[in-house]
Amino acid sequence: MESVCVFCGSSSGVSPVYRDAARSLGHYLAKEGIRLVYGGASVGLMGELADAALESGAQITGVIPSFFSRKEIAHKGLTELHFVDSMHERKLKMAALSGGFIALPGGYGTMDEFFEMLTWTQLDLHQKPVGLLNTNGYFDLLIRFFDHMTGEGFVRDAHRQALLCADNAEELLEMMNKYQPLRLEKWLKRIKET
Repeated sequence: MESVCVFCGSSSGVSPVYRDAARSLGHYLAKEGIRLVYGGASVGLMGELADAALESGAQITGVIPSFFSRKEIAHKGLTELHFVDSMHERKLKMAALSGGFIALPGGYGTMDEFFEMLTWTQLDLHQKPVGLLNTNGYFDLLIRFFDHMTGEGFVRDAHRQALLCADNAEELLEMMNKYQPLRLEKWLKRIKET
């Protein structure tokens, strides 16, 4: 992968383990020569991720809505910084610039971005890997809920298996590099045929 988009919190969380994981991922992406695409902020886990990647010589593209620039949270040291008009446009731009997606711990915004990319996988709108970096078991309950959704028949098993999960950056990136896009009959096609 030449580039990966990372979704993560604009807060740092209560435990330093989250900050350490963000920094570790930033360093690892730089070491592997993978361009970081992220939300463009200088605060929280986003700032830690970008600072670590920059320290290790990574190329970084930030994408941030213009209304955040008034709050002065845009990172000033990035390789590229794109200003967009809306959160939706931000997701579209980050998706277009990225070869895969990773979610670190975060809140509602992180989950919104992550779920949209996961849904696009399900709808075959992209064929890029989507992964959770499950730092400190942060996503354990969510992963169990995905299994519950699958067991109850609301998520196909193949779509559940398409979501990649690992506890460390190296393992997750290895899984993403080996990812094979889904080749499933689309439910949209079945509806049109009936």
